[in-house]
Amino acid sequence: MDSRQFLQTALIFLVATVIAVPLTKRFKLGSVLGYLLAGIVIGPQELGLINDTAGVATISEFGIVLMLFVIGLELSPQRLWVMRRSVFGTGVLQVLAASVVIGAAGYYLFGLTVNAATIVGGSLALSSTAFGLQILAERKEAGSPYGRQAFAILLFQDLVAIPLIAAVPLLASASSKHGFDLVAVARTVGTIVAVMVGGRYLLRPVFRFVAKTDSLEVSTATALLVVMGTAWIMEAVGVSATLGAFLAGVLLADSEYRHEMESHLEPFKGLLLGLFFISVGMSMDVTLLLHQPSRVAILVGCLMLIKGVLLWPLGRVVGGLDRRDALRLAVLLACGGEFAFVVLKLAHEQNLITAEQHNLQVLVITLSMALTPLLVVLCSRVFGTKPKKTREFDTITADSPRVIIAGYGRMGQIVARVLRAQGISFVALDHSVEQIDLVQRFGAAKNIFYGDPERPELLRAAQIDQAEVFVLALDNPEASLRTARVVRRLYPKLKIVARARNRQHAWRLMDLGVDVPIRETLYSSLKMTRQTLEALGMQPELAADRVERFRRHDAELLKRQYLVYDDDARIVQTTREALKDLDQLYQADAEPEPARERKRPTGVTPDDKDVTP
Repeated sequence: MDSRQFLQTALIFLVATVIAVPLTKRFKLGSVLGYLLAGIVIGPQELGLINDTAGVATISEFGIVLMLFVIGLELSPQRLWVMRRSVFGTGVLQVLAASVVIGAAGYYLFGLTVNAATIVGGSLALSSTAFGLQILAERKEAGSPYGRQAFAILLFQDLVAIPLIAAVPLLASASSKHGFDLVAVARTVGTIVAVMVGGRYLLRPVFRFVAKTDSLEVSTATALLVVMGTAWIMEAVGVSATLGAFLAGVLLADSEYRHEMESHLEPFKGLLLGLFFISVGMSMDVTLLLHQPSRVAILVGCLMLIKGVLLWPLGRVVGGLDRRDALRLAVLLACGGEFAFVVLKLAHEQNLITAEQHNLQVLVITLSMALTPLLVVLCSRVFGTKPKKTREFDTITADSPRVIIAGYGRMGQIVARVLRAQGISFVALDHSVEQIDLVQRFGAAKNIFYGDPERPELLRAAQIDQAEVFVLALDNPEASLRTARVVRRLYPKLKIVARARNRQHAWRLMDLGVDVPIRETLYSSLKMTRQTLEALGMQPELAADRVERFRRHDAELLKRQYLVYDDDARIVQTTREALKDLDQLYQADAEPEPARERKRPTGVTPDDKDVTP
C-alpha cells in the first residue's frame, strides 16, 4: 500500500466515523453501534470503498490486545478479593448457565461437535462490556444496584474470555485427526509460567529505570513494548496474543506505575477499539440478513431471550434486586459481546466452525448489540424514569489554581471559603444545576463552575495539571469513587483529600490509594460527644482526653477492618472485640496506674451505622 492509498484509506475511516458515531450517540444508541454501521457501509459488500478487510482486521485486533491489557491492570488481587462475592457469585452462575444452554442447543439443534459447541456456548454467553458500561455511564446508573451487579458480571465475563481464547487452539488440536497435542499443551503452560515469573521480577525494575528519565514519550513506548512483547511471545508459541496482553496487565496490577501506564495507553486503546469494530462491520455478511431474514431474526430473539430469562432470576435471587432492576439487568446483558468476535474468529481459523456458521453468529451478535440500546430506552420509558434538569457545562476560566474542589456542597463550601480567605487560588466543580443556581443567588459564584468532575476534559480545562491538591467533596459515594478513579489514573502524583460518607466508602477510597479519607460526620460527632460529657459534669480536660482516645482507637480499627471489609463475619467479630476493648479502656481509668497499663487495649468500636456492611 503506497502513501497515497494509505492516506485515502485513513480518510475514509475518519469520515465514516465522524458521520456514523455522532448519529448513533445522538439517538442514545452508543458509539460501538456507530463504528459497526460505519464498517458495514464502507465495506466491500456495500459501497466497496475499502476491500482489504484482512489487513484492517490485523491492525485493529491490537485494540482488543490493549483493552485486555488495561483490564488486566484493573484486576489486582486485592480488588478481586473485595468484589469476590458479586464477581464469583452471580458472574459464575450466569456464564455457566448460559454456556450450557446455548452449547447444548448448538450440539443438538445445529449439529456442532462437542468442542465447537463448548466454544460457541462460552462465547455467546459473554455480553458487551463496551455497550454495557457505556449505557450505564450515559444514564448515570453505574452506581445503582443493578449497575453494580452488571459491572460485576461483566468483570467476570472479561476474566472468562481469557481462558476461552486460550482454549480454542487446544480444543482444535483435540478435534484434529492427530488427537490431543500434549506437547502443545505443555508448551503453552510452560510459556505462561515463564511469562508470569519473568515478568514479576523484570518488569518493575524496567519501569523504575524508565521512570528516572522523566520522559513521557519513553514511558509510553515502554508500556507499548511490554504489551507488544508479551503478545509476541504468546503468538510465537501458538497462543493468542490477547492472553499475553492480559497476563502483562495482571503482572503490573499492583505496580505503582499502573495508573501512569493506563493513562498512556488510553488514547491508543480507544482509537484501535473503534477500528476493531469498524473491521467487524466490514467483514459482516449482510447478505445473510437479506436471504435468510426469518432465520436470523429467530436466532437473535433466541439468544437474547435465553440470556435474559437466565439473568432475571439470578438478579432477583443471587443479586438481591427488585423486579424492575432485575429486568433492567436482563435487558442490558442479553446481547452478545465484543470478545465473542475474537473467540469465534479464532475458532473459524482453527476449523472448529465453518465460515457460514462464523458469519451467521457474527451477524446475530451484532444485531443483538444494536437492539440493546433500543430495549434499554424502551424499558426506561415503560418505567417512566424522570429526566434530570440539565444545562450545558460552564466554560471554565482559571489561572493556575493550587486546589481543585469536586463538589460544592456542605463540605466543599467550607473548604472554599477558608481557601478564599487565605488568598489560595482554587476552582470548584459541581454537577448539580440547583446547587450552582443557589450559589449564584448569593453572589458567591466566583471560581465555581457547573460541570462533571468525572470528565477528564473538564478537569483539564480546570488546569488540574497545575494543581497541588484535589479535594473530593462529592455527596454521592459512587460518583466520588468514579471521580477518584479518573483522577488517580490520569494524575497519579496529585494529592487527593477525600470526603467519605461512611466506613465502607472510606475503605473503597483507600482501595484507590487515598491515604486518610475524612468521614463527614466523625469530627462533628466527636465534638457533640465531648459537649455531652461536659454537660454531665465531666471536667473539660478529661472529656477531651476520653474523646481523643476514642478517635485514635477508631482510626486503628478502621485500618484493621479495611483488610477484611468484604467479610461480614470478620467485621462483626472485630466490632465485638472493639466493644470489649473500649469498655476495658475506660474501666481502667478508675484503677491504679499499674493495672491500667496492663489492661490498655488496642481496639475500639465505631457506631452501628458505620459498621453495617
